[in-house]
Amino acid sequence: MVFGICPGLGPSGLLYSQQSAAVRETRIDVGGAELYAREVGKGPPIIVLHGGPDFDQSYLLPEMDRLSDVYHLIYYDQRGRGMSANNVRPEDVTLASDIADLEKVRQYLHLESVTLLGHSWGTVIALEYALKYPQRVSHLILMNPGPASRDDYMELRKDWLEKRPEAMAQRKAIAETAAYKEGDPEAVTAYYRIHFKPAFARMENYEKLIARMHADFTKEGVLKARAVEDRLMQDTWAKPDFDLLPQLKTVKIPTLVLSGDHEFIPRSSAEHIAQAIPIAQLTVLKDCGHFTFIECPIPVHKAIDYFIAGTSPARHQGRSVWRLRSYAGNKE
Repeated sequence: MVFGICPGLGPSGLLYSQQSAAVRETRIDVGGAELYAREVGKGPPIIVLHGGPDFDQSYLLPEMDRLSDVYHLIYYDQRGRGMSANNVRPEDVTLASDIADLEKVRQYLHLESVTLLGHSWGTVIALEYALKYPQRVSHLILMNPGPASRDDYMELRKDWLEKRPEAMAQRKAIAETAAYKEGDPEAVTAYYRIHFKPAFARMENYEKLIARMHADFTKEGVLKARAVEDRLMQDTWAKPDFDLLPQLKTVKIPTLVLSGDHEFIPRSSAEHIAQAIPIAQLTVLKDCGHFTFIECPIPVHKAIDYFIAGTSPARHQGRSVWRLRSYAGNKE
C-alpha cells in the first residue's frame, strides 16, 4: 500500500499547522511517586508510552504532537525518569510498578478505555498492560517495538555483534570510562551517538535526536534512570523465561505494529508480535529507522488515522500483515 503525500500536509491532505495546541501539564500521585503528565489536543484519547527504559517523554517532542490535531494525547514520564524522578528510589521501580502506574494514570483521567501508543521499550509496557487489563484498551499502536521475548532480545544482541562489532567495541570502551560511570552528559551523549547512528535512514534526523538528548541529560538524572533501567532489565529481557508471545495469542485488541525499513532492531521482533496477536497488522515505512515519528511523521499519522478509523486491512479479517511505504520529497 502506497501513500504519496506532500510533506507539510495533514492526514486529510490539508495544510498542517506548526502552531502547537494548548498544552496542559499536571502531576499524578501514584503512591510513592508523582508522575509528570502532559496533555495536548482533543479527540479520541491516546496514552503515549516513551522508550528507554532510561528515557523520558522529551525525545518524542515536538514531532509526536502532530497527532494532536485529531487525538487527545497524554504523555507521562515513567516513574524514576525525567520529571517523575523526585523522591523515587530506583530499587522501588519494577515492571509491576510501571504497569500499576499506567493504570493509575488511566483512572486519574477517568478513561473507560484508551488507545495505548508505545515506542520501543514503551511497547513492552503496553503489551504487559493489555494482558492484565484487556478491557481497558481499545487499540494498541506499537511503534518500533522492543523485543517481546528473551529470544528476540538475544537475536538483537547477535545482530549487533555480527553487523556492528566496531560500534559495540566503541560503546564498551566509553561505558568503562569514569566519566560515563559518573553520568557525565558529554560521555553519555558520546555513547548514544554511537548507539543510535544505525537507527536512522537520514543523518540530519540522527543529529536532531542527539542534540535533543544531550540538552536533556543531567548527571543526577542519568544515574537514576540508568539504575531504573537495570531494574527493569532484570524484570524483562534479562530473564531467561521472558516471553510474551504465547500470551499475546489471547489478546483480542486491534493492534497496529509500526516499523521502518532502516530499523536497527531485527524485523523479526516486530513480525513475531504481529503474528502472535490475532487482530494485528504490520506496517513498514520506507526510508525510516527506529524513530519513525521523526523521520516519517506524515505516513505515521496517516497509518494511525486509517487504523483508528477501522479502514485498515485488519478490519473483520483477523490477522493481516501489510506494508505502508513512505516517499521521497513529494513523490512516490
